[in-house]
Amino acid sequence: MGDVAMTVPVLSQLLEQHPEIRITVVSRIQFEPLFSGLPRTQFLEADVKGKHKGLRGLLRLAQTASRLDVDLVADLHNVLRSKTLVAYFRLKGVRCMVMDKGRAEKRALIEAQGAPKTTLKTTHQRYADVFSKAGVQIDLTTKATYPKAELSPRLHNVFGTGIRKAIGIAPFAAHSGKMYPLAQTEQLVLELAKDPNYLVLLFGGGEKETAWLSKLASMSEQIENIAGQVTFTEELTLISNLDLMVSMDSGNGHLAAMYDVPVLTLWGVTHPCLGFAPFGQTKQAQLLPDLEKYPSIPTSVYGNKVPEGYQQVMASINVSTVIEKVRSLV
Repeated sequence: MGDVAMTVPVLSQLLEQHPEIRITVVSRIQFEPLFSGLPRTQFLEADVKGKHKGLRGLLRLAQTASRLDVDLVADLHNVLRSKTLVAYFRLKGVRCMVMDKGRAEKRALIEAQGAPKTTLKTTHQRYADVFSKAGVQIDLTTKATYPKAELSPRLHNVFGTGIRKAIGIAPFAAHSGKMYPLAQTEQLVLELAKDPNYLVLLFGGGEKETAWLSKLASMSEQIENIAGQVTFTEELTLISNLDLMVSMDSGNGHLAAMYDVPVLTLWGVTHPCLGFAPFGQTKQAQLLPDLEKYPSIPTSVYGNKVPEGYQQVMASINVSTVIEKVRSLV
């Protein structure tokens, strides 16, 4: 989801800077709400586990897409499925541009194991470069982001009455190497909840994660658990109305950045130098672990490779440091 969410600010800029362009986004149906606020945009479902499964299914998807009379195919994924679609359109004589993921550069940075870190091109810029190859330039220095979504009465009740800063906290990630220890997360949330000027909203997914978040929310009236309580569209609406999102190197940070919500990112065995920081966020909003104690960071691109002795890398980010940074950002 994070990779998909990162395309949204780029496409928003594309459409704002080039009003003559219309786009069709091809992706899984669960991601459709991410693009609903973009003008001149339609969505085409890629049912890769159903009617578009396998080579025959992908050809069926390509045939459906070709009926839209597209002038350019921009492959922002560069995986086997998207390569299949690109091959089809090239045979049809349609211009196709493919994202350079910089895999070799990232692998070299991982293999350096603590050598001086080169800051690689951001993923957002890599997306923009796909269009520049076709002569369509995108300036990412200005922000064309979604406005806040209007709260329904039910969602308005989540924020309650009174003027409080709404702080979202998304403590989970796909891999343990990118996840803040739950004990420290609990300490962080409860400490923030002591401040009557703050409302803490907890985001996450999965049965066990939701149960843990619900238990944590029950400890204070200043905490609301969102996981399992709303639809994805409603979750996006709530995120758009936050004053700050505290996230791991994970999708929730990118969802908040879509709406120009400040994002405080906590990093583990990955590192922002790889280009995955949320859109438009400053270096001051990226908290890193103790790099003297853990010099080999980044150990992997996605956080799935944790060397021996690096299991507690995120514990080196003190709760007091996170709280201090939260207060400075809100």
